[in-house]
Amino acid sequence: MTKARSLHHLTGLLPFLVPALLTGGGVALPLLYLVLRALEADPETLKEILLRPKNLELLGNTLAFLLGVLALTTLLALPLAFLTTRTDLRGKRFLAVLLTLPLAIPGYVGAYVLLAATGPGGLLPLPRPEGYWGALLVLSLITYPYLFLSLRAAFLGLDPSLEEAARTLGAGPWRAFFQAAFPQLLPALLSGYLVVGLHVLGDFGTVSLLRYETFSYAIYLQYNAAFDRVYAAWLALFLLLFTGGLLLLEGLLLRPLSLARTGKGSGRRAKPIRLGAWTPLAYLLLLVPILLALALPFYALFHLASRFPRESLSGLLEALGHSALAAVPAAFLAVGMALPLAYLGVRYPSPASRLLERVAYLGYAVPPLAFALAWIFLSLRTFPFLYGTLPLLVLVLAFHFLAESLGPVRGALYQVPKRLEEAARTLGETPTRAFFRITFPLLWRGAAAGGALAFIGAVKELPLTLLLAPMGYATLATRVFGYTQEAMFAEAAPFALLIALLSAAFVGVLLWSERRF
Repeated sequence: MTKARSLHHLTGLLPFLVPALLTGGGVALPLLYLVLRALEADPETLKEILLRPKNLELLGNTLAFLLGVLALTTLLALPLAFLTTRTDLRGKRFLAVLLTLPLAIPGYVGAYVLLAATGPGGLLPLPRPEGYWGALLVLSLITYPYLFLSLRAAFLGLDPSLEEAARTLGAGPWRAFFQAAFPQLLPALLSGYLVVGLHVLGDFGTVSLLRYETFSYAIYLQYNAAFDRVYAAWLALFLLLFTGGLLLLEGLLLRPLSLARTGKGSGRRAKPIRLGAWTPLAYLLLLVPILLALALPFYALFHLASRFPRESLSGLLEALGHSALAAVPAAFLAVGMALPLAYLGVRYPSPASRLLERVAYLGYAVPPLAFALAWIFLSLRTFPFLYGTLPLLVLVLAFHFLAESLGPVRGALYQVPKRLEEAARTLGETPTRAFFRITFPLLWRGAAAGGALAFIGAVKELPLTLLLAPMGYATLATRVFGYTQEAMFAEAAPFALLIALLSAAFVGVLLWSERRF
């Protein structure tokens, strides 16, 4: 009986285990090859690379950029989350949706808007803020929603009894908040910092257009301009170590905070704080990021797009077609790879299945330029006929956005009772047929959401497309980047506007459908 049960378990496992292992290998193998490629340098070259003063400069620039964005996003997100959850302001839910929509604007589009709207002939009579401060402003305005959403969820889940107890012991409202409530927000703060930090380390478009040299920008310069691929590989490894250190630090800090939390949650919401005379100032604070990160970019994009020469409309349609031609199959492939991983994690939970899921998330956590460079080195050595082709671009996009598809698919699978498949198996169905006939029709909404996330991510993706697309294969993202580099702002506007509108529509529908607010 035990042998029969083990055989039954194995036959149900194998159809999903093999594709899951192939997916995990597809994410991890290029990164392993990147390490091997970097170690191919002879000892003298290796010593010269490791001791270059440029490395310390890039490390300092990247660290300063990371800390600056984290500080500015905190100054934005913390009061915004507080005002939209703990006060008596009207229209808080609508304002919260607007405060989330800057997620729709990619960093390179934000940099384009800043360059086009300032300087000589710009919409704003301001000097052009290039370099560190320009990049800091752009990336903070488009990444603060990640921290805002994390903190807002934490505020909504706070146990008000802790603050009330502090107030009964004589603490004032602000002291009670920082002593009793704020420690409960630290896990959400760290989780938000991790997401923002990964975006900062992986950003290429913003820093390159605004001429601030970080590891990502230096990797592109070394590979594309200097043709020093060994040094480019080492820069990618440095960036991977930086990213790994950020992940490790977040885990080390988050674990003791989670264990030390005293709040148990409560079904009762805290009583809204009456702002009184401070209400106009609160609304002004809420409107500032909406105006800077949403209204101004869309106004500038529409204004500049009106100057776009009509005879160039064919170029816009061609770029849209190229973007869709890469993004649509990448989205389907990402969902296809997510299905066996999610199935193993939900139906056959084990350390091995959890490891495979973590490897899948690695493809998203790795900065895109480093991931692209790893795939370039691997493809040139193992299957050179794929290098510079559309199938390779689609494959790497799918691996990169696999993590975005995995979450919705896994969440939908948890809602499908396992007994339905077991009943089909007892009636003679194979594991694969039972899954596709019984389970898959019940989780198609999760698969569609995962595919939509992967699709819009692939449309906006710049570094992977720049390095892996076939020669002359222009997408919406590469058109914006190319025209902005040449200061051809009117020509870039329609491409940037189309990306922003597609992304904004997607984010709006997602927020509405999930009813988060």
